[in-house]
Amino acid sequence: MAEKQYQETKKHGSRLFPFNIYPCTIPLDFPAVLVHWHREMELIYVKKGRGRIQMGMQEFEGKEGDIFVIPPGNLHAIHRAKGFTMEYENIIFEVDFLGGGAADVCAGEYLVPLVSGQLLSPVHISCGENDYEKLKVCLKQMEELCGEKTVGFELGVKAAALQLLFLLVKKYPHIHHSASPDMEKLKMLLQQIEEKTGENLSVGEMAEFCGWSSSHFMRWFKNMTGSSFTSYVNDRKLASAAENLRRTDNKIVTIAEDAGFSNLSNFNRQFKARYGMTPGEYREK
Repeated sequence: MAEKQYQETKKHGSRLFPFNIYPCTIPLDFPAVLVHWHREMELIYVKKGRGRIQMGMQEFEGKEGDIFVIPPGNLHAIHRAKGFTMEYENIIFEVDFLGGGAADVCAGEYLVPLVSGQLLSPVHISCGENDYEKLKVCLKQMEELCGEKTVGFELGVKAAALQLLFLLVKKYPHIHHSASPDMEKLKMLLQQIEEKTGENLSVGEMAEFCGWSSSHFMRWFKNMTGSSFTSYVNDRKLASAAENLRRTDNKIVTIAEDAGFSNLSNFNRQFKARYGMTPGEYREK
């Protein structure tokens, strides 16, 4: 697409091995993963509990053993299910890691179309489905190899990822659907929100960006994301602050200001309401 779009730009793994597995728990690690997209492929493997996984406009209940496949460029989010926690593995890797730069039939027929959104759509796979056990073996192999890091483990991880992609293509040979205009509009809007995270964004400003009235914009945003615009922006600011608490040694007051909170007391209050602990406690934990 020609226009610049919102995307998560965090690097996963290293430049030479762009693959990583993140063990996560909702809501203990963070209350939610807000709607976003990125150019990497993502796999969500639910280990325990239950949660809600949004892929595009559809929301699914994730339960123990479920596998969610999110090809590059697809909007998705993760939320808690009321009364439950959800432990899951987040497996994220660049498609080029599989050999997307090679000039062969695998790249031309499968890997390049995967990156451009022409091969697979997001899918939810549950226990008992065809090829489920084979897919699970691939995930377990990736997990074990990345945990042990023995000589040649990168080859094994790459082999497991390619085997998983083969099983998916075999299982879902014709499931691609083009993104809707609403999805493309949301991507552009989220880009604007990301670029101005530290600013005081108004409904009117964003409605004007979309070319709509404020009332239509608010209804549309709620329908697309499941959250009001104001709540989404505030959660995005808090999520940005939480990541900086984890990844930097910056002072809390600096982190609050960078996230768009001019009043430290207000930031502390909102952060504790969202994460169940103060910013200082969160950083220490």
